[in-house]
Amino acid sequence: MPVIKESADFGNSYFNISEFCHKYQEPVIITRNGESDLAVMNIGIYEEITGIRNLINLLEEADNDIENGNFLTEDEMDKKLDLL
Repeated sequence: MPVIKESADFGNSYFNISEFCHKYQEPVIITRNGESDLAVMNIGIYEEITGIRNLINLLEEADNDIENGNFLTEDEMDKKLDLL
């Protein structure tokens, strides 16, 4: 479960926020004027989320290609592989 902090607290507690994010593998939500403003997380979690998002985008592109007929048949693929 993410932790929620006021933006005024952020500058004074960077080290504590960093430690929390690494120890618990959870984001810290920074609020401004009582509204969620930023999510701070360790870089490993960020890279994992970004990788998953990129994979989803690639799978959506593949789905669109299939729906639009942009793919090779098995015979066409065999011919291309024979050229290698």
